[in-house]
Amino acid sequence: MTDASANGEMLTTADGKPLKQALARAQSHAKRRAFFLVLPLLAFILITFVMPIGQMLKKSVHNEGFTVHEEIGSGVRTPIMTNLKAWFGDNPLGTEPDEAAYAALASDLLVLKELRAAGQAGTRINYELSGSRSMFTKAARKANKLEPPYKAAILELDEDWGDPALWRVMRDASSSYTFNFYLAAADRTKNADGEVVMVNENRQVYVKLFQRTLFLSLLITFMTFVLAYPIAHLLATLPLRHSNLLMILVLLPFWTSLLVRTTSWMVLLQSQGVVNDSLVGLGLLGDENRLQMMYNQLGTVIAMTHILLPFMVLPLYSVMRPINPSYVRAARSLGATSWTAFRRIYFPQTVPGIGAGALLVFILAVGYYITPALVGGADGQLISNLIAFHMQKSLNWSLAAALAAMLLGGVMILYWLYDRLIGIDNLKLG
Repeated sequence: MTDASANGEMLTTADGKPLKQALARAQSHAKRRAFFLVLPLLAFILITFVMPIGQMLKKSVHNEGFTVHEEIGSGVRTPIMTNLKAWFGDNPLGTEPDEAAYAALASDLLVLKELRAAGQAGTRINYELSGSRSMFTKAARKANKLEPPYKAAILELDEDWGDPALWRVMRDASSSYTFNFYLAAADRTKNADGEVVMVNENRQVYVKLFQRTLFLSLLITFMTFVLAYPIAHLLATLPLRHSNLLMILVLLPFWTSLLVRTTSWMVLLQSQGVVNDSLVGLGLLGDENRLQMMYNQLGTVIAMTHILLPFMVLPLYSVMRPINPSYVRAARSLGATSWTAFRRIYFPQTVPGIGAGALLVFILAVGYYITPALVGGADGQLISNLIAFHMQKSLNWSLAAALAAMLLGGVMILYWLYDRLIGIDNLKLG
């Protein structure tokens, strides 16, 4: 296909073109073909993974509930609270609301009544100041009866309209973009002067839930490691025909619905359940001393450890199976004890599997919400349960997105620490 002259002329192809250019074109063609082959997978990842995360991050800092009303079905978007927003823009933070501010509020309440958007605007303020929604709906119903002086008229409807905290929240909400949801997710808020302060002690919920989630996830990860290590070692050392049979028992939970497994644990762990009845029947417990293993952290740990155990067994088994048993025998023949041979020869070779299993179990544990919701009760619920509550019940999607973003950030930090301490290149999932 090529020829070269004796005096060192450039190599060419059979059709006379330089070989170097032909190779470059061939490589470029191969890259384009490879790109088009992976394009469907890339599009799938962008649509189902990257875009939802991007929307979640935007939702955590963006909420138009106080500034824009969108009619459902028609797609018509109408600015609301425009007069009050203009007053906030003309007056710096800390300015006490005067007659002009209340006049702007009165005119905006008329717009809310016409658009039937008082509940929407009040709900946005209610996210940060409880009880505000009823104030907006009540004032909007009587907006056409308000007459100057507007300050006295509005305060006559409800004296809470003079609360500086309410005006601070409305000032923040007049901008569609805010970091207040992240402050709320960290149990913090702003005072009337705009300073970040802790919320009242009886309202400090999220930080404690984050701490509980971290603690229980680490505990569950450790428990799965303690249980999975000997199981994986047994599977790796048994003959293949026996280990395959036992592997079916390990994989059996994957073929059973998560809801069925969780419900089974409810039957086992409840006060009148199988475990307590067995202990009472054997005389180990009195009927009045039954163990409380449901609707607490103990129930959450037991159920989630069982559910997540296969995710630790499989990575460990994948790294234990190829380990040559002659390494340990050689160490013992050289005078090492069984413990020393295990600690210095066998265990270091399983570290990649331990890291992979721990990372996988921990990430799954911090995001679980079905099992803690059914088994854990109030004491055993995790931060994911509160995220689901704000998504499904309170409809405070911005706060739910902020909590989810903080949880995602925490997982990414732990992933970064794992990479720094152990190295992500050493991670083996199979």
